[in-house]
Amino acid sequence: MADYKKEFWDRLEDVRAGLMEVDGRLFPMSPNVSDEDDGVIWFLTAHGTDAAKAAQAGKTIRFAFCDTGSGLHGSVKGTAAVSNNKEKLDEIWSFVAASWYEDGKEDPDLVLVQFTPKEGEIWLSPESGAIFLFETIKANITDEKPDLGGRATLTF
Repeated sequence: MADYKKEFWDRLEDVRAGLMEVDGRLFPMSPNVSDEDDGVIWFLTAHGTDAAKAAQAGKTIRFAFCDTGSGLHGSVKGTAAVSNNKEKLDEIWSFVAASWYEDGKEDPDLVLVQFTPKEGEIWLSPESGAIFLFETIKANITDEKPDLGGRATLTF
Protein backbone atom coordinates (compact mmCIF):
# COMPACT_ATOMS: atom_id res chain seq x y z
CA MET A 1 0.00 0.00 0.00
CA ALA A 2 2.28 2.73 -1.24
CA ASP A 3 -0.11 5.68 -1.53
CA TYR A 4 -1.13 6.24 2.07
CA LYS A 5 -2.51 9.71 1.39
CA LYS A 6 -4.95 8.41 -1.25
CA GLU A 7 -5.87 5.52 1.03
CA PHE A 8 -6.51 8.01 3.86
CA TRP A 9 -8.98 10.03 1.77
CA ASP A 10 -10.68 6.92 0.36
CA ARG A 11 -11.20 5.37 3.79
CA LEU A 12 -12.16 8.63 5.52
CA GLU A 13 -15.27 8.75 3.30
CA ASP A 14 -16.60 5.77 5.29
CA VAL A 15 -15.82 7.16 8.76
CA ARG A 16 -19.02 8.32 10.45
CA ALA A 17 -17.57 9.88 13.63
CA GLY A 18 -14.39 10.97 15.31
CA LEU A 19 -13.17 13.36 17.96
CA MET A 20 -12.30 16.97 17.27
CA GLU A 21 -9.77 18.53 19.61
CA VAL A 22 -9.92 22.26 20.23
CA ASP A 23 -7.69 23.74 22.93
CA GLY A 24 -7.25 20.34 24.59
CA ARG A 25 -10.98 19.57 24.70
CA LEU A 26 -12.33 16.60 22.73
CA PHE A 27 -15.85 16.29 21.38
CA PRO A 28 -17.54 14.06 18.77
CA MET A 29 -17.94 15.30 15.21
CA SER A 30 -18.95 13.68 11.92
CA PRO A 31 -16.49 14.23 9.05
CA ASN A 32 -17.60 14.79 5.48
CA VAL A 33 -15.39 14.31 2.45
CA SER A 34 -16.83 15.38 -0.87
CA ASP A 35 -13.69 15.36 -3.00
CA GLU A 36 -10.25 14.16 -1.93
CA ASP A 37 -8.70 16.56 -4.44
CA ASP A 38 -9.84 19.59 -2.46
CA GLY A 39 -7.88 18.30 0.57
CA VAL A 40 -10.61 19.37 2.99
CA ILE A 41 -12.65 17.66 5.67
CA TRP A 42 -16.02 19.34 6.18
CA PHE A 43 -18.03 19.54 9.39
CA LEU A 44 -21.45 20.91 10.21
CA THR A 45 -21.96 22.56 13.58
CA ALA A 46 -23.98 25.27 15.28
CA HIS A 47 -23.04 28.82 16.23
CA GLY A 48 -21.54 29.02 19.70
CA THR A 49 -20.01 25.52 19.69
CA ASP A 50 -16.30 24.98 20.23
CA ALA A 51 -15.99 23.85 16.61
CA ALA A 52 -17.66 27.04 15.32
CA LYS A 53 -15.55 29.27 17.59
CA ALA A 54 -12.34 27.51 16.46
CA ALA A 55 -13.30 27.97 12.81
CA GLN A 56 -14.19 31.64 13.31
CA ALA A 57 -10.77 32.19 14.93
CA GLY A 58 -8.90 30.16 12.28
CA LYS A 59 -7.45 27.89 14.97
CA THR A 60 -5.28 24.86 14.55
CA ILE A 61 -7.28 21.80 15.55
CA ARG A 62 -6.89 18.03 15.51
CA PHE A 63 -9.35 15.40 14.31
CA ALA A 64 -8.89 11.84 15.60
CA PHE A 65 -10.57 8.70 14.27
CA CYS A 66 -10.59 5.01 15.09
CA ASP A 67 -12.87 3.17 12.70
CA THR A 68 -12.58 -0.60 12.42
CA GLY A 69 -15.12 -0.73 9.57
CA SER A 70 -12.92 1.37 7.30
CA GLY A 71 -9.66 0.20 8.86
CA LEU A 72 -8.58 3.80 9.43
CA HIS A 73 -7.06 4.92 12.73
CA GLY A 74 -5.08 8.03 13.67
CA SER A 75 -5.37 11.78 13.68
CA VAL A 76 -4.75 14.80 11.49
CA LYS A 77 -3.91 18.34 12.52
CA GLY A 78 -4.67 21.46 10.53
CA THR A 79 -6.55 24.71 10.29
CA ALA A 80 -10.27 25.31 10.71
CA ALA A 81 -12.18 28.07 8.94
CA VAL A 82 -15.80 29.04 8.42
CA SER A 83 -16.99 28.51 4.85
CA ASN A 84 -19.93 29.98 2.98
CA ASN A 85 -19.58 27.47 0.14
CA LYS A 86 -23.22 26.65 -0.71
CA GLU A 87 -22.21 24.05 -3.32
CA LYS A 88 -20.17 22.12 -0.73
CA LEU A 89 -23.03 22.35 1.74
CA ASP A 90 -25.36 20.88 -0.90
CA GLU A 91 -22.87 18.04 -1.53
CA ILE A 92 -22.50 16.99 2.09
CA TRP A 93 -26.03 17.69 3.30
CA SER A 94 -27.81 14.57 4.53
CA PHE A 95 -30.91 13.26 6.20
CA VAL A 96 -28.97 13.14 9.48
CA ALA A 97 -27.82 16.77 9.15
CA ALA A 98 -31.40 17.84 8.43
CA SER A 99 -32.51 16.45 11.79
CA TRP A 100 -30.29 18.97 13.62
CA TYR A 101 -31.31 22.16 11.82
CA GLU A 102 -34.96 23.22 11.87
CA ASP A 103 -34.65 25.41 8.77
CA GLY A 104 -32.44 22.95 6.90
CA LYS A 105 -29.51 24.35 4.95
CA GLU A 106 -30.90 27.86 5.46
CA ASP A 107 -30.90 27.57 9.26
CA PRO A 108 -29.21 30.68 10.72
CA ASP A 109 -27.58 28.51 13.40
CA LEU A 110 -25.77 26.31 10.86
CA VAL A 111 -22.00 26.74 10.44
CA LEU A 112 -20.03 24.97 7.71
CA VAL A 113 -16.50 24.29 8.96
CA GLN A 114 -13.71 23.76 6.44
CA PHE A 115 -10.85 21.80 8.03
CA THR A 116 -7.65 21.67 6.01
CA PRO A 117 -5.26 19.03 7.35
CA LYS A 118 -1.55 19.89 7.31
CA GLU A 119 -0.07 16.74 8.89
CA GLY A 120 -1.14 13.51 10.46
CA GLU A 121 -0.33 10.01 11.50
CA ILE A 122 -2.46 7.08 10.40
CA TRP A 123 -2.63 3.34 10.78
CA LEU A 124 -4.40 1.26 8.17
CA SER A 125 -5.78 -2.14 9.06
CA PRO A 126 -7.76 -4.67 7.03
CA GLU A 127 -11.24 -3.46 6.16
CA SER A 128 -12.53 -6.99 6.54
CA GLY A 129 -12.81 -9.15 9.62
CA ALA A 130 -12.15 -12.17 7.41
CA ILE A 131 -8.74 -10.79 6.38
CA PHE A 132 -7.91 -10.06 10.01
CA LEU A 133 -8.88 -13.62 10.97
CA PHE A 134 -6.89 -15.10 8.06
CA GLU A 135 -3.75 -13.12 9.00
CA THR A 136 -4.11 -14.12 12.65
CA ILE A 137 -4.49 -17.82 11.83
CA LYS A 138 -1.62 -17.68 9.31
CA ALA A 139 0.63 -16.02 11.90
CA ASN A 140 -0.11 -18.72 14.45
CA ILE A 141 0.66 -21.47 11.94
CA THR A 142 3.84 -19.90 10.54
CA ASP A 143 5.12 -18.18 13.71
CA GLU A 144 5.35 -14.93 11.70
CA LYS A 145 3.74 -11.66 12.69
CA PRO A 146 0.39 -11.00 10.96
CA ASP A 147 0.29 -8.45 8.15
CA LEU A 148 -2.39 -6.15 9.47
CA GLY A 149 -1.75 -3.01 7.49
CA GLY A 150 0.66 -0.14 7.78
CA ARG A 151 1.49 3.12 9.45
CA ALA A 152 2.31 6.44 7.82
CA THR A 153 3.07 10.02 8.70
CA LEU A 154 1.34 12.29 6.22
CA THR A 155 2.03 15.83 5.10
CA PHE A 156 -0.77 17.45 3.11
